[in-house]
Parts: sequence; structure tokens; C-alpha cells
Amino acid sequence: MNKIKHLIRAYGDWIRHVLAPLGPWGMLAFAAVDGSFLGMPLDAIFVSYVYNDRRRFLLYVLLGSAGSALGSIVIYVIGYTGGEVLLRKRLPAARFEKIHASFERHEFWALMFPAMLPPPMPFKAVVLAAAAFEMNFGHFLLAIFAGRFVRFLIEALLTLWFGPGIVEFTTEVFAHHVLWIAAGVVALAAAWIVWRRARRPLPDQPVGSKIL
Repeated sequence: MNKIKHLIRAYGDWIRHVLAPLGPWGMLAFAAVDGSFLGMPLDAIFVSYVYNDRRRFLLYVLLGSAGSALGSIVIYVIGYTGGEVLLRKRLPAARFEKIHASFERHEFWALMFPAMLPPPMPFKAVVLAAAAFEMNFGHFLLAIFAGRFVRFLIEALLTLWFGPGIVEFTTEVFAHHVLWIAAGVVALAAAWIVWRRARRPLPDQPVGSKIL
């Protein structure tokens, strides 16, 4: 196990060495690699870019978000061509049906909200599920981009205000309280959906009319 960890760490260091000379575009490449197969310390890499080049923090937010979406295309292709069989083998039937129902009702939000969350959120598994359930490809890319944009923007602002150490601290807090934080995010998402539905006019009631 230690040898495997050492090889993975060495491979990650090699990739960082290769991509570092790309300048700002290295952020796009790092995010794309992380979004495909090889998990990388993407948050630490992103924070270092922002901290060393503060004026262009928004550029790094955009590049990181775009790179994550582009890299996830690899997993989308795998999931679309055979991901449902893989998921059925790995997940209990009840769990599989629950995830499937979630994507059937709100596929965009079911992918966007996990994209906002830092590790140890098993995001690649969610991406695989989205592809296996044949999520619209355009919505797939947009959901990942939007979720990562929110995440990276928050990390960038925290870095600018408090320094790079704050992101590592919040990531550790999230790792130790992931279930409570995830439950809070789900609760907020559900409340938002209910609020949106409550604002919709009744089907047989013209917009702007009042109920007497």
C-alpha cells in the first residue's frame, strides 16, 4: 500500500513539474487531469495560483472550473457506455434506485451540488452516475462548471482575505463533518426547490392574477 501511495505521489509530482511552465493555463490542465482519472491536490494547487497572482484570481476560477468540466468528459464517456452495469454491481439495489430517482427529478442540481463540495466527497462516482443515467451532455458540462465555479470562487475569496492556510483548515473541517455539511447542503437545496415551486403560478391561473 505504501508503495502504491508513493507511486501515485511521484506521478502527481511529475505532472505538476510538466504542467507548471504553462503559466495560468496550467490551472486548466491540472483541473482537467484531476477531473478525468488521476486525483490531484487540486485545491492546494488552485490556492497557490491565486495567492501568487492575486490580480487574476477570477481567471483561475474560470480556468479551474472549465478544466474540471472538460476532464470529466472522460468519465462521462465511460459511464455512458457501461456505467449503469458497474453501478449496479457496486451499489445495493435500494441505493441505486434512490440515486437514479434523484437524477430523474433534478439531474442538474444532483450533479452541481456535489461539484461544489471539496474532498472527501466522492465526486467522480457522482459523475459516473450522471453519465450512466444518460444525463444531457450540455447540462452535464454546465452543472460541473457551475458547481466548481462556486467552489473555486469561495476558495479564492478565502485565500485573498485570510491567506492560503484557511482553505486547508476548512477542508479538514469538512472532512471531519462531511455528513452534517452534506445534509445541510441537501436541506438548503430542497428548501430552494420548494421555494421555487411555491412561486410558480397555478396552471389555470394567469400570471399576475389574484386569488379571491
